[in-house]
Amino acid sequence: MKKYAGPIVIGLVVILSIVIWWRYYFVFAEGVKAGNLNYFEKKGFVFKTWEGRLVQDGFQSPNPGALQSNEFRFSATGDSVANLLERSGGSFVELRYKEYLNPLPWRGASKYVVTEVLEVSGSGNKSLPIQ
Repeated sequence: MKKYAGPIVIGLVVILSIVIWWRYYFVFAEGVKAGNLNYFEKKGFVFKTWEGRLVQDGFQSPNPGALQSNEFRFSATGDSVANLLERSGGSFVELRYKEYLNPLPWRGASKYVVTEVLEVSGSGNKSLPIQ
């Protein structure tokens, strides 16, 4: 029995590592979303992360006959992305994001993580420089 214990433990560690990678680090989808930045804030008890909400044009409804605006809740990584979004409240923005299967506390509260700001245009056709 002792000669099987080592390979069984190694096999379980490998399987557990693959499951953890799949659930928390595998990028399920990548894309671009555009809309008006409703809010962007830094929050959290232990891990302070940047969280925001983008309101998109159009309506969607889970129930027939009801109206609900499209909202995209996201977390952001990187100081350059956070600084740009922090100055862009109420502006029209285009964001590049990655979708993970599950969030991690130090990555943010959302499974959508914004990695890049493609365009920012505010009211009055003013544009902020993208760094």
